[in-house]
Amino acid sequence: MKIDIILAGVGGQGILSIATVIGLAAVESGLYLKQAEVHGMSQRGGDVQSHLRLSDKEIASDLIPMGRADLIISVEPMEGLRYLSYLKPDGWLITNTSPFVNIPNYPDIENVLAEIAALPQHIALDAVEIAGKLGTKKAANMVILGAASPFMEISFEKMEDAIRFLFGKKDPETVKLNLDALNQGRAYPLHTTTV
Repeated sequence: MKIDIILAGVGGQGILSIATVIGLAAVESGLYLKQAEVHGMSQRGGDVQSHLRLSDKEIASDLIPMGRADLIISVEPMEGLRYLSYLKPDGWLITNTSPFVNIPNYPDIENVLAEIAALPQHIALDAVEIAGKLGTKKAANMVILGAASPFMEISFEKMEDAIRFLFGKKDPETVKLNLDALNQGRAYPLHTTTV
């Protein structure tokens, strides 16, 4: 088993929380893990990305070569498109459709979503709206993780346990909210086309 994941978004959207949940679940599953992070300027809404490599065998490098990622998990739609050159031809883009407009020349969102819709294998959902209905838009990252979870060979229960561990020092309501967000993303119907 081997899976290479690019995590993408904007500073403050919880990309590193996604990486931590996947990492904790992978370690608890007995998998090897390598992670390389490239941070933007989170205070200014800069782009943030992370390479996450999981395997049942030792991993030599923490960077994913171009055209080799199995998944791009993105909390911001334009940021998901930014890293398409990393995606395998049969890889999946799982992305939020709600833009984080942090630059004056942000492209027209309809064009961004049309480009995503043209991809052969994608899931695009409004994670901000789904999380907002649960009580906070901040949990959009866990909605996206839930939508991506069927594509990872990691037990969903281990991901839930990782959320309990990660947010366990906060109040029980925060743990519940993030678990609910993960489950809402997991339950999202697959509006995709496949090759």
